[in-house]
Amino acid sequence: MKQTDFTRGSIARSLLAFTVPLMLGNVLQQCYNIADTLIVGRFLGKEALAAVGSAYTLMIFLTSVLTGLSMGSGAFLSVALGKNNTDELKTGNFMSLSIISAFTALMVVFVYIFINPLLRLLQTPAEVVFPLKSYLLVIFSGIPATFVYNYYASSLRAVGNSTVSLVFLAVSALMNVALDIVFVAVFGWGIKGAAAATVASQYACALGILIFTLKNAPLLRLDKAHSKFEKSFFKPIFSLAFLTSLQQSIMNFGILLVQGRVNFFGTEVMAAFAAAVKIDTLAYSPVQDFGNAFSTFVAQNHGAKQYARIKSGIKTSAISVLAFCLFVSAAVFIFARPLTAVFTSDKNVINIGASYLRIEGVFYCLIGFLFMFYGYFRAVQKPAVSVVLTVASLGTRVILAYTLSAIPSLGVNGIWLSIPVGWALADILGILLLKNNLRQGKK
Repeated sequence: MKQTDFTRGSIARSLLAFTVPLMLGNVLQQCYNIADTLIVGRFLGKEALAAVGSAYTLMIFLTSVLTGLSMGSGAFLSVALGKNNTDELKTGNFMSLSIISAFTALMVVFVYIFINPLLRLLQTPAEVVFPLKSYLLVIFSGIPATFVYNYYASSLRAVGNSTVSLVFLAVSALMNVALDIVFVAVFGWGIKGAAAATVASQYACALGILIFTLKNAPLLRLDKAHSKFEKSFFKPIFSLAFLTSLQQSIMNFGILLVQGRVNFFGTEVMAAFAAAVKIDTLAYSPVQDFGNAFSTFVAQNHGAKQYARIKSGIKTSAISVLAFCLFVSAAVFIFARPLTAVFTSDKNVINIGASYLRIEGVFYCLIGFLFMFYGYFRAVQKPAVSVVLTVASLGTRVILAYTLSAIPSLGVNGIWLSIPVGWALADILGILLLKNNLRQGKK
């Protein structure tokens, strides 16, 4: 299995080669819900579109908890690889897999028991409650598959392989689109059909990456000698996994609260937000992947104690993020209306969605830098700093979303304005904390 060694060679070339498969994979992963949104919006109307949009926000929050746990454990594995300590890596893999599996099982039980309180938290309008609940009852069954895929994708990335997950995502994304068309447009199963298509594709993807890992990644294969709980490993693994998960879940819980405010403005705004967020996520997800690749780079070099190389990598990464985000921001601003119109023909919905993209999309570079900060502090085993940055960003965003949207002259645009302000505040804090960390001469 091909692996990337970030401790030697060209920084820019290795980061780019490692990141491109991640970017493509993320685009394909976004296709899961984009396919649901597109087909539901076109065949079932704006109420169903609003329901899928709200479900997407909730599922992103739940998935972020599992993704954060997987990313945190992956950082531990990357550091162990940088140390060239196979025993630590394999034991850490067993412990991480056991802990996150148990947590996933508890999550599945929780969401089914508390589905009605979750709907109330989202301030779901009466006309959307039934289709949203119908969708969620099916989509929740895919949570175990989401865990399996994200855990092994993060683990493979931690040991230097970012390509394999792309293959399985490509197959499952195509499968999802095909099943969406069959279940919704041909069989007429409605919103439940869209959910069933997604869940079936998720399990296919999870099974594929699991089989590949067991056959081709000996470092991640469980064996009797390393299937044990090592007390000295528990604290660093739990700290990295829990705090990274906390950071990810706080970020998406804030978005969930913003979704509640969006729902207050009715079905048209919900539908517009549902479409615009898909475009939004697709637009800046590549820099999130770059942040993850950057984190692997820093973690390996941190384990190898190559601190000067980390500083060089920060400069290279910052320039790359800025250039990419300026290009994407310009494209989204120019094509805001036609991009939104892909999901719906309702003119009011298109106008609202385009307004969101033109206000928020100009500032993608701010969230690009924020993803870099998250990756850096996770890699140097200071995930608590990422939590602080997330609280600063999302706290500002939620407070301003509710405050500014209450001003009649701003209305829903106040929600859109709150997003880049939150990013900017977290970036300023991130720069100060990064400089302080580098000044100490530790990382």
